[in-house]
Amino acid sequence: MKTLSETWFVDGYIDFELKKYKLLDYLQAIDHYFDENKLYPQLADIIFHYNNLIAFRENKQYLQQQFPKRLSEVDLNKLQIIYEKMIKDDELMQELEDIIRYALEKMRGTIKGGREIYDFVEEDMKIAPVGIIPLSNHEGYILVNNGDIKETRVYEFHITIFEKLHEKYRAMRTVFIDSWIRNLVNTHESIKSELIKKRNQLPNPAVYSVISKKTFPLEETLLPVAKRSLVKYITERAA
Repeated sequence: MKTLSETWFVDGYIDFELKKYKLLDYLQAIDHYFDENKLYPQLADIIFHYNNLIAFRENKQYLQQQFPKRLSEVDLNKLQIIYEKMIKDDELMQELEDIIRYALEKMRGTIKGGREIYDFVEEDMKIAPVGIIPLSNHEGYILVNNGDIKETRVYEFHITIFEKLHEKYRAMRTVFIDSWIRNLVNTHESIKSELIKKRNQLPNPAVYSVISKKTFPLEETLLPVAKRSLVKYITERAA
């Protein structure tokens, strides 16, 4: 995957045409993946860069709070120096403003395309509990059927809660367990029973089925969308 550095817009010589072609090369690569309905990590990457540009333009301190994991101390120091230099240099400020304005406009179009694919996948997907769901539903199994592929893939999941800027967020971690051939014998209920018998570390798991009518790239699209959709599904029903 072709990527941009976290500080691509201030790296090296700050020139509109130079940055423009660097950006367009990156976006062309992203569009190639989207054309194949492959969303991740491309969609998350471009959203990061989009938010990064807005944060830099609006407030350099917000930048440090918002992206502590991807921006190193060296990156932050570089951005702070450039930010301070912008204030003192009208020409440099104008050049950077032009770069940022152009990049945001182009990124918005690409992000819109990615989100349309995401919405299409999510709308095509059906999530349902398998059997009775226990009160503690932060861990269990996901049974995934991907369109015409004749297998049910099973993932163990764990939902974790973390805080960011005084707000709580939920994230789901998954581990692939096994796959079953889809037939009249291997129903979701029978797979659940077999999992409980063989994997005693989860004696009363929450089990959900995720069924996609259409076939999508599994790792790049269906599974990431399924994880986010299932977190939302569980959270809404717990409220």
